[in-house]
Amino acid sequence: MNTLLFPVILAGGKGERFWPLSRKDRPKQFLSLDGSSRSLLQATADRLIELGGGWDSLWVITSSQIAEGVKQQLPDLPVKNLLIESEGRDTAAAVAWTSLEIKQRYGEDAVIGFFPADHWIANQEAFAHTLNAATQLATSTAAIVTLGIKPTFPSTGYGYIEQGEKIGSFNELPAYHVNRFTEKPDRETAETFLSTGRFSWNSGMFVFRAGVVLKELHTHAPEIIEPLEQHGPDIYPQLPKKSIDYALMEKTTLAYVLPVDFGWDDLGDWNAIERLLKTEDTPNVELATHVGLDTQGAIIYASNPEDVVVTIGLEDVVIVRDRNVTLVVKKERTQEIKQILKILQSDSRFTDLL
Repeated sequence: MNTLLFPVILAGGKGERFWPLSRKDRPKQFLSLDGSSRSLLQATADRLIELGGGWDSLWVITSSQIAEGVKQQLPDLPVKNLLIESEGRDTAAAVAWTSLEIKQRYGEDAVIGFFPADHWIANQEAFAHTLNAATQLATSTAAIVTLGIKPTFPSTGYGYIEQGEKIGSFNELPAYHVNRFTEKPDRETAETFLSTGRFSWNSGMFVFRAGVVLKELHTHAPEIIEPLEQHGPDIYPQLPKKSIDYALMEKTTLAYVLPVDFGWDDLGDWNAIERLLKTEDTPNVELATHVGLDTQGAIIYASNPEDVVVTIGLEDVVIVRDRNVTLVVKKERTQEIKQILKILQSDSRFTDLL
């Protein structure tokens, strides 16, 4: 049985909630948001190439709009390991197509891991330890293993996984059968989840054998896997648009969770910058030349170092200056950036801003 892990980076997202820095020609995964010189996509690849045994084992699935950018960002990635979606159909189709391709090349016992391109991981050693555990579990059991992040606060922005019966330990990490997945809860429910100690955040990272996941897709999502098997990726635009959580994870009885703690953030919107970079001795997070008076709790970003952002009497706001756009939004309303993009999209004057 092949115990090598084939990591797959899911790199097709748009990152709209990081607009105006994230745009069609420069999506979030191409950005460096933690103050380093590596983009999110490059940092994800850096984490995974050693775990998978080098570039030959690493795969990326992305959209046709940004495929050339992926090639520029990851010049060492073999072309044969880059899958290009003609049209985005969410993560279920991406998982199904990639799993079919890896099975065809390496067999149904090939162990595959799926990883979003826009996650931040603090402790690489702990991350590698966890992936080794997940690979052991997926190799020894007909399991779809998900990494559950130990919650640090009652988040209403993440999905939750409830752990059930413990099935053993792998690489010294306990593994549990999944009782249920719960979408983003309200605050009271999230607080209840944390108090039980049985819930973890759904990281969107999965590990399984190719044959196991394909069999489960046949059972729970035949409308996705069967057209792909019959017609190949040409059928992609006709596939239903479903997440892997909705299409499979919420239905399968083979879901297992490893509750882990290696320092994680999904970098979902501008507030993530504060979680990464805020220090106790600074009133704001400043990735710009900023002159402020009575301003605190602000996140300030400017892509041009020559631009100066001046503020007076502001609190808990996000200010982003990029090219020909300035965004000012309350931190609590950054989720609504998507609504602004819909307004801009409907007006021909603003199409170059997207």
